[in-house]
Amino acid sequence: MTVRLSGTLSDFVAANVGEHGAYENISEYLRDLIRRDMLRSEQAAFERLKAELTHAFSAPESSYKPLTAADVIARNKKS
Repeated sequence: MTVRLSGTLSDFVAANVGEHGAYENISEYLRDLIRRDMLRSEQAAFERLKAELTHAFSAPESSYKPLTAADVIARNKKS
C-alpha cells in the first residue's frame, strides 16, 4: 500500500514520527490512526443502537403486543 502526502500533511506526520515524535515509524502511526478510526466507528454504531433501544424501551406498555415464537417466525419469513 502506498500513501503519498505533501506539504502540511507530510510535515505534520514527520513531526509525529522519529526521535522526537510519538511513533517510531510512519507505519506505526498509520496503524494507530486506523485503529482509532475503527474504534470511533464502532462507538458511533453502539451509540446509535443505544439510542434505538432507549427509544424502544421508553414506549408505553400499551404499544406492545404479545407474540408467540410462531408469530415472529412467520413475520420474519415475510421480510
